[in-house]
Amino acid sequence: MSRFHVHLNVVDLAASVRFYSELFAAQPTVFKQDYAKWMLEDPRVNFAISSTGRPPGIDHLGLQVDSSDELATLGKRLDAAGGTVVPEQATICCYATSDKNWTEDPQARAGKRSTPWARRRRITPGMRRARPMARPARRMSPR
Repeated sequence: MSRFHVHLNVVDLAASVRFYSELFAAQPTVFKQDYAKWMLEDPRVNFAISSTGRPPGIDHLGLQVDSSDELATLGKRLDAAGGTVVPEQATICCYATSDKNWTEDPQARAGKRSTPWARRRRITPGMRRARPMARPARRMSPR
């Protein structure tokens, strides 16, 4: 089963944690100096926020799946949809290690964040965030 993933950049992490904790009626399942995440069941979403100096707003959207087979299936569906799929194995991001398939939807512009379709494998306490990786360029198609 998949879970929708939303990651927002925020300016004031503490104020945002208070706001979303009230909204979700739950405390974050992961909380770090620059990052917080809620793994919600209703709605079924992995909602994360971070304060890393990036402009406020959506950082990326995605689907989180439970197995390598589901991740491969999503990769095939992304490829069939016409997106350039860039796989990453055992990537350290957001205090977790995961396998990902990155792409951009047809509305993406240069410099915008890509959409990850990720499988989370484990969370390691105290793990440092990876440096931001270069995102793949969008496949250009004739119009």
